[in-house]
This record gives sequence, C-alpha cells and structure tokens, in this order.
Amino acid sequence: MGCLIGPPYTEQTQCLRHSALASLTHTCLLCDCVALCKNRRRGLFFCTHIYLILPDADCEKITPGLLKSRTGEFDLESILFLKLRGLGIVDLGCIGECLNLEKLDLSGNNITNVAPLASLRLLSVLCLSSNRISNLEPLRNCEGLQNLNLAGNIISSIENLQCLQLLRKLESIRLKDNTYNYTNPVCRNAAYKNIVLEMFPHIKVLDGERVVGRGSELYQLCKDIDETIKAGSYKNGQLVEHTDCKPWVEDNYWELKRSNNAIIEEAYKQFNDVLHECRLLNNRASHVISQTERSMSLKKQPKQYAI
Repeated sequence: MGCLIGPPYTEQTQCLRHSALASLTHTCLLCDCVALCKNRRRGLFFCTHIYLILPDADCEKITPGLLKSRTGEFDLESILFLKLRGLGIVDLGCIGECLNLEKLDLSGNNITNVAPLASLRLLSVLCLSSNRISNLEPLRNCEGLQNLNLAGNIISSIENLQCLQLLRKLESIRLKDNTYNYTNPVCRNAAYKNIVLEMFPHIKVLDGERVVGRGSELYQLCKDIDETIKAGSYKNGQLVEHTDCKPWVEDNYWELKRSNNAIIEEAYKQFNDVLHECRLLNNRASHVISQTERSMSLKKQPKQYAI
C-alpha cells in the first residue's frame, strides 16, 4: 500500500522493509526512506509507509508536510488555493515557495510577520483577519492582489496603509468587520473612511460596503434610511415607542380599479374569454391523458383465460 496524504507520524506507522531496498537510489518525497513505488504520471517516488490521517492540531510553523497534507500536492508550486484558518500559526515558514498561489486564507492565527508573502506575485485574494499584524510593507510586492482582508489586526495608523497604494489591481479592502466584531486601531479615526478612499481612489469595496460602481447608490440610500430611522427612534438617549403607527396608504390602495374607458373594458372582456378557453382546453387535455393512462394500464395486465 502506498503513502496516503498525511504527515509521517512515526508512532502510528509501520515501515515495510525489504532486502531489495539496497539496490534502489530514489528517496521518498515525504520522508527520507527509500522509495518502493513510483507515480509514473509525475515521475515522483514514495515509500511504503502506511500513514494514519489524524485531525489537524495547532502548528506554529507552516512546513512542506503541512501544505502537502492539506492540499494533496507534492509540488508546492502546484498549489493554487490554500486555506489554513485557525491553526495557531505564528511563522509562515515555506509559504513563499507556493509561487503560483492565487487565493490564501490565513485568518484566525497568531501571525505577526508577513514577509514570506512578498514572493506571491500571483496572489489575488488574501485573508489575514484576526491575527496580530501591524506591518504591511511586504505586501507591496503582491502585484496581483485584488481582495485584501485585514480586519481584526493591530494596524494603528494610516501610514501603515501607504505601502498598499502601489497595488493597482486592489479593488476591495477590509479593515473592520461588524459581523465578527473585528477592527483595527486605525478605524477609530473619525475621518478614517474618507482618508482611505482618497488614498485608494480605484477601490470599489471598503469594509464590505460598495463605494463605487453598480449598487453603491442603493447601499448608501439604505444606510441613510437606517440612520434616519435610528435617529428618530431615540429621544434623550432612550428608545421611543410609537403606538399610533398607521399604514402609509389606504387599505384598498393596491386593488385594481376598473376604468370607464371602452378600450380597457373590451380588453378585460377579451382576456376573460381567452382565459375561459384555456380552462376548457386544460380540462380536455386532462381527460385525454386520463383515458390514455387507463388504456395503457389495461394493456399491461396479464391476459386471463377461462377454461
């Protein structure tokens, strides 16, 4: 049995040795044992360890073994999408070797240094929410970055964001997330939103809110309505209950009113005639279908002969 995808837990494995190993020169890509089998399609060699796949545990550093076990790819450059959420990662380790990575989720870890991400020039979506990041300087090299989530970190000033101005493809930035109550110290600035929009005039979405393009006007209108309702619902800091609320329109407002116009009356009459004909056709079709089904069921019954 060949290797299954998973880290080589030596206490859980059993190595199948053979005297012919001495004549082999290839070594396994997952460990240092001599390889017994070969993946002909990729030209890769693996040993005959029987690996037991165990649940993910906290791992402070990203290693080739971790990446292989999570993706099933033995070549790090073949990894295009990677999700390492909530694993307690502190050190990004060899993540920079995944040169073709396009989407990366590292949320919910303990990352402080993002320097290894500088080599990921093809990265388009990056989620770093809920970490301990303050310096974004290495991200200036991620030229293909379009969507960046930094909510729930310790970015303290607008100056920390200036390095991202070189990312011309960047369309969405998130520094706070009200859904999970994630934020950054920089968001406490009253002019935070306006300053960020001036720094990044090409972005379309800020903190999940569409600021330009299709849908931005509707989003702003709904926001204004919510603020108006909220402001009118409080008086002296306390919620005011309105018990005498009435509908905006009368009860019969939405009912169709027949017009005296002769053309409209004639249209009503023709429509009702067509509707009546449709009902008759429907009844006839149902009758024909039922007769056909009855005749087909009779044909399927076995013939009986009386002697």
